[in-house]
Amino acid sequence: MKSILRYRRALAALPLVLSAFASPVFGQDAAVVDETASALSAGDTAWMIVATCLVLFMTLPGLALFYGGLVRTKNILSILVQCFVIAAVMSLLWFAFGYSFALSGGNSIIGTADKVFLRGVSVDSMTGTIPESVYFIFQMTFAIITPALIVGAFAERMKFSAVLLFTSLWFILSYLPIWHMAWGGGLFADWGVIDFAGGTVVHINAGIAGLVACILVGKRKGYGNHHMAPHNVPFTVIGASMLWVGWFGFNAGSELAADGVAGMAMLVTQLATATAVLAWLALEKFFSGAPTAVGAATGAVAGLVAITPASGTASPVGALVIGLASAVVCYFFATTLKRKFGYDDSLDVFGVHGVGGIVGALLTGVFILSPGEGYSMGTQVFAQLKSVLLTAAWSGTVSVVVLYALKMTIGLRVNEVDEQRGLDLATHGESGYTS
Repeated sequence: MKSILRYRRALAALPLVLSAFASPVFGQDAAVVDETASALSAGDTAWMIVATCLVLFMTLPGLALFYGGLVRTKNILSILVQCFVIAAVMSLLWFAFGYSFALSGGNSIIGTADKVFLRGVSVDSMTGTIPESVYFIFQMTFAIITPALIVGAFAERMKFSAVLLFTSLWFILSYLPIWHMAWGGGLFADWGVIDFAGGTVVHINAGIAGLVACILVGKRKGYGNHHMAPHNVPFTVIGASMLWVGWFGFNAGSELAADGVAGMAMLVTQLATATAVLAWLALEKFFSGAPTAVGAATGAVAGLVAITPASGTASPVGALVIGLASAVVCYFFATTLKRKFGYDDSLDVFGVHGVGGIVGALLTGVFILSPGEGYSMGTQVFAQLKSVLLTAAWSGTVSVVVLYALKMTIGLRVNEVDEQRGLDLATHGESGYTS
């Protein structure tokens, strides 16, 4: 009996003995574990995993369907494949060095190589109250959708190889520096710029690149002479609906926490988008006589774009004004000005993302729900304007240099025969539809 009692006491003490001799290779010091556990928020982490899925959903399949429906039947697969493959390429570039050079550190323009290939990032690495791995992939989804936005500007005529090389080089030379300036403690932070979820980093950056690209690549064959109506409006509306849903992850997720700011970001995103939809339809009815499905979808995207930089700071009433302003200004650029100047921005990347991003970035400085002590509207708007101008100049310069380099080497456009045949068959050897 005594031997049995001694045996039970020994078994009870066994966990304590093992913990005293535990190797640091397999575990951390108890104090470190406690600190990590107290820093980690399960609620914030769960929300950010959901937000990450929502933002990826914006590109695949949201943006792909939105753009795919707007092109002609013979080019739908080219758009779907471009979005799909860009998602793969940007994922690897973000992992290899993008994340490292975007982060804080370095100088006012670019970060450092400290975290290339996620060096030093483990399961216990934290960003605020969430695992760094979750923050990494959340930002990866932004790195995916931004270059994918640009393809709508030169849809139906650019070589697949040129698309991939241009978006990759632009990502390195424009996306990463602007990200660092805005969110990595760089130049925009020094200026006090507010860009909560990507007005400069994503939309102005991509919109200006799209404008430059559509001009340098040239117009589609027959543009202005032949009718180039969307081939599948239901796809476009479905894609816009997916973008609308996914945008809650885009904007509210940028708070990196499940808190009141995230909740307000969701609220103002919905209000601005709803206002922009109705305003765009009203403009269509007044100027062209019919409120269209494509107009409703485009208005929604314009509102989503414009509220993005202001989503963490705008008041609900401010969101209504931002949504209204984005619809009016983007409608004017996507219709009147595009016709006047004759550039073939196929799917209105500049007219909606570039212009909407500019409207939102500037109005971010006007409509602030809780301005801090010493806030001056004039000072804030001037800071916002400087960030807009620098982003436009930077992205435009990079785009010109990269496109000319590609034009002189591999060429930018498919030949006339392949363009007439359609990129689906000419490039991918497949057709989106069977008769």
